[in-house]
Amino acid sequence: MDNKLPNKPCPQCGAPPVVEFRPFCSARCKQVDLGKWFNEAYVIPGEETVPANDEDTN
Repeated sequence: MDNKLPNKPCPQCGAPPVVEFRPFCSARCKQVDLGKWFNEAYVIPGEETVPANDEDTN
């Protein structure tokens, strides 16, 4: 069995990945990706929810 990891390009810039930052190529690309999650550029699909009415919670 081959234990070599797949060599997929960095999802941010397409450069070869670096083991330390895998799957990214650098700390910068890793931080850019995290920033996109924080700014909701990426979302995980799910069921829509209805906001709770504050008046119902007495």
